[in-house]
Amino acid sequence: MSELEEADPVPDHPEHPAVTRDPFVTRVARGVRDFVDGIANSSPARLAVIVFVIVDLAFAALLWLPMSAAPGKQTSVADAVFTATSAVTVTGLTTVSTADQWSLFGQVIILVAIQIGGLGTLTMTSLLALAIGRKLGLKSKLITQEALNIGRLGEVGSLLRIIVVTSISIEAALTVVLTLGFLVSGEPIHTALWHGVFYGISSFNNAGFTPHSDGLVPYDHTGLDSWLILFPICIGVFIGSLGFPVILVLREAGFRFTRWNLNAKLTLLTTGVLLVIGWLLFSSFEWDNQATIGEKPVSERIFHGFFASVMMRSGGFNLVDMTDTSPVTLLLTDALMFVGGGSASTAGGIKVTTLAVVFLAILAEARGDKSVIAFFRTIPDSVLRIAISVIMMGATVVLTGSAILVGLTGRPLDHVLFEVISAYATCGLSVGVSADATDAGKYVLAIIMLIGRIGTNTVATALALRSRRRLYSYPEERPIIG
Repeated sequence: MSELEEADPVPDHPEHPAVTRDPFVTRVARGVRDFVDGIANSSPARLAVIVFVIVDLAFAALLWLPMSAAPGKQTSVADAVFTATSAVTVTGLTTVSTADQWSLFGQVIILVAIQIGGLGTLTMTSLLALAIGRKLGLKSKLITQEALNIGRLGEVGSLLRIIVVTSISIEAALTVVLTLGFLVSGEPIHTALWHGVFYGISSFNNAGFTPHSDGLVPYDHTGLDSWLILFPICIGVFIGSLGFPVILVLREAGFRFTRWNLNAKLTLLTTGVLLVIGWLLFSSFEWDNQATIGEKPVSERIFHGFFASVMMRSGGFNLVDMTDTSPVTLLLTDALMFVGGGSASTAGGIKVTTLAVVFLAILAEARGDKSVIAFFRTIPDSVLRIAISVIMMGATVVLTGSAILVGLTGRPLDHVLFEVISAYATCGLSVGVSADATDAGKYVLAIIMLIGRIGTNTVATALALRSRRRLYSYPEERPIIG
């Protein structure tokens, strides 16, 4: 072989690909890409879990930084992980005071985590792809469909576009009104603007975080600032709990009931019924309770009932200390928190459509109907199976988490159950168990919040190694039920 043939021309060639890029870096990048593609193809749900956990840990690391803590404060790893998880899952449970523990930088980090968590990490990724003019491919649509629980792939693109517009518009409107309210209450303009932005984002995303050390309690009166602060927060929480698919239907069809799809009808009807039930029952149970609303004027007691009913299903803001409420009120709150809000919304819980489908199935069985029918539409049996699975898996998570926390904290079962349901339903109402929990208890609650936010069905799908299709069926036989 000649010297010309023995020489390696690659290093001396300035335009050769081996010179312009590192082969090792290329192999690593290709390996990561292939790994992500493999997960996305095999199970979009598993990818959703992985991305959500990565985002959660990233925000926990940011909150653990010394600059995130207020002067003279230190943040433990458990508190950083718990707060980041609570923010990313838009729960609102806290182990430390948001106003006292975190610096302005830390509060901004929490607010960004709330916004990303509310929109959904995978949804945000798809929105960035749309923003630079890329069209969603089939795989991207499948991933987003899994994250948003959308029935038809064709709805994904339009839904993603409306998410960012709707979120920014509603949060901006809330910010304007809330800023005015805080100005009326006497805050400087820069403070009022910051609080307006914080509460606007926190309320629409059903997060329940508050930058005030005493929360919304100082605004619990009949003044103008109270109406300009409390009522817009209620509106923000309510709209956020409906879900983007419902908001999309309302945008296209307005309030013409006949043009709504079945999901919108079930969501809005069930939400309205639960809102009224919670309003009436909370007001009744606490009407004479001197520790909560018993000493307030009649008009304020009625408003307290409305405010509590809106917040019970995922909002997380409160005007009364939940530890002062009666046991029956705690039980009512448990039930409403467990149900939660609408599918693909910033709310948590098993979702109102799940409750509606199971109720309709019970009604159909009582009538002797062979099919579950609602608004002249037949609900497939597969939807009923999913609804039952969601309820059972949610109950299993709550029971398991409660058993563990009772052993770790030694707190009464009713308080532990309340806190666990609040974590699973990403509601944020608390009776103090989170703040008093050990580090192990905080980690348990953080895991419950993640499961509740990502969804029990998504977690189950992500953990499943494979799905199988039977090409045969067995003979039917009816067991005795009841």
